[in-house]
Amino acid sequence: MDEDGIRCRKGSSDQGADDGLPVKKSKSMNLQKEVGLISGISVIVGTVIGSGIFISPKSVLANVGGVGPCLIIWAACGILAMLGALCFAELGTMITKSGGEYPYLMEAFGPIPAYLFSWTAFVVMKPSSFAIICLSFAKYASAPFYPGCDPPVAVVKCLAAAAILIITTVNSLSVKLASYLQNFFTVAKMVIVVIIIISGLVLLAKGNTQNLQNSFDGPPLSVGAISLAFYNGLWAYDGWNQLNYITEELKNPYRNLPLAIIIGIPLVTVCYTLINLSYFTVMTSTELLQSPAVAVTFGDRILYPASWVVPLFVAFSTIGSANGTCFTAGRLIFVAGREGHMLKVLSYISVKRLTPAPAIILYGAIAIIYIIPGDIETLINYFSFAAWIFYGLTVLGLIVMRYTRKELKRPIRVPIIIPIIVTLISVVLVLAPIITAPELPYLYCTLFILSGLIFYVLFVHFKFSWAQKISRPLTTQLQMLLEVVPPEGVTE
Repeated sequence: MDEDGIRCRKGSSDQGADDGLPVKKSKSMNLQKEVGLISGISVIVGTVIGSGIFISPKSVLANVGGVGPCLIIWAACGILAMLGALCFAELGTMITKSGGEYPYLMEAFGPIPAYLFSWTAFVVMKPSSFAIICLSFAKYASAPFYPGCDPPVAVVKCLAAAAILIITTVNSLSVKLASYLQNFFTVAKMVIVVIIIISGLVLLAKGNTQNLQNSFDGPPLSVGAISLAFYNGLWAYDGWNQLNYITEELKNPYRNLPLAIIIGIPLVTVCYTLINLSYFTVMTSTELLQSPAVAVTFGDRILYPASWVVPLFVAFSTIGSANGTCFTAGRLIFVAGREGHMLKVLSYISVKRLTPAPAIILYGAIAIIYIIPGDIETLINYFSFAAWIFYGLTVLGLIVMRYTRKELKRPIRVPIIIPIIVTLISVVLVLAPIITAPELPYLYCTLFILSGLIFYVLFVHFKFSWAQKISRPLTTQLQMLLEVVPPEGVTE
């Protein structure tokens, strides 16, 4: 069945107007603008506040060695995320296409950097992030059923796989349902955040400051250690650019995109700094490093016998972050497919649901594969290494387009010093760990990114006919199975 055939099937359901029956005007076959300001803030807060704040405190502290530097790193990560988000706000209102970094790299540097980003994000960055978040959810969700010991690995992985399947299904079925769930989980995670912060502030008011004394005592800091601390802190802030992946679905993006960023990121920064401060009111640095689950340890010491609420709401927090990640990452694959950098069927939209179902389903399938292996901290380091290569390149593109694309409208124009600062910090974050503590996995990560050039040359540049002969019947079968069609046009 060809594309027109499926469109005709949809059109046949609209017959009846000639018989005098009322006909509801159908929506265009495009992604719909259904995400408002509140939902936009929820996507940012809901995606950023996830598993990171419950995993990364140990890693940040382990790298810097002292309470004072640890709190400074958390605040500095928030400032960097805010500066990066402001740069992305200019890019998002200048180029109102979904897909995050992908369309910006395409406009600034052409198809090759954009393809390398989509290749790396599609195969590694986004699915591994989704898997890490769902594994964190599974650990906290199963913790109450195994008091005094770690949950079995098989239970954790099966629960994480089930979470991925449910989230993928919800996002494939309805944009509104995914947005409503995101709003609910954002409220739920703010409850646990408020509980931890208020408990910590009450303890501070009572004089529990012994763990904060001599805060800057510790081993001397190196640039490499600070960079690794930033990697883990910035992992907790990852998601600051998520609204740029769904720009085409934002109502009034010129207003709501920057406003959601200006409200969302500072809110997260304040919450993260206060949460870490609260942890130190009940745990010493050594106790925090030895804790298997920092938030659960905090709850056991402060909220007993109601400490069960902590793993419950942490599970809500992580599942909400996973939902936001899936909601936005599917749009990257959708846009890459629309530009011809992925299989065309990945750019198709569900006839009934108006969601990029093929892209979301494939994204979920790859994420399940990443559940099988598992050192979360190592995954975070290499994820951050790859991510900041492209964050820096994208912000550099903003500087380049100030001179090469002067004709583009810029409803928001950040001072040029901000993208320069973000670009320089990105260079330091990428190079410092390699220079101070070189490891082969960083080389493997770089080689993997560059290996995307092979696929670009074979399948995008030369467009080998045998590849198209294989993909064409596959596309047709998937169209019939999933009831999807190409979008009618590109929303500008």
